Amino acid sequence: MLQNIKADLNAIMQNDPAARSTLEAIICYPGFHALVIHRLSHKLYKNNWILLARIVSQIARHWTGVEIHPGATIGKGVFIDHGMGVVIGETAEIGDNVILYHGSTLGGTGHHSGKRHPTIKDGVLIGAHSLILGPITLNENVKVGAGAVVIKDVPHDTTVVGVPTTQRFFHHEK
Repeated sequence: MLQNIKADLNAIMQNDPAARSTLEAIICYPGFHALVIHRLSHKLYKNNWILLARIVSQIARHWTGVEIHPGATIGKGVFIDHGMGVVIGETAEIGDNVILYHGSTLGGTGHHSGKRHPTIKDGVLIGAHSLILGPITLNENVKVGAGAVVIKDVPHDTTVVGVPTTQRFFHHEK
């Protein structure tokens, strides 16, 4: 858990030019606070302390403005910039080195059981107010434009924009 927290702090310092120090990130970044508390609530959830995990996650939601279900799986080096309004659903899976901007949602599309939230692979950037909906996969190094609505799988190294994004894929080379 401490390695993940350290990687999350490093992600802030690498991705936010406004971050002046690690101490500032620890004290002033609600996205960081939400991730730290999520790592605790996720551990409780995995150990079958479901109600306590949900209570902890709701406290974090009210404090940070970021709602992360304790069942969500989140990798290391994740950066939630500005945080307010970010929602991450129960069966969402987020890889390493992912950036989520304010207002983005990793949500479901109905009352289905089982896997119902997105899988976000390593190196993905999700723009502000984007909706990533359903049990879809955004593969490595995908970029999602602000305000996009993604409802289908996206291949690696692709940028998607628009509402919905189904016909607007732009493949980018590294």
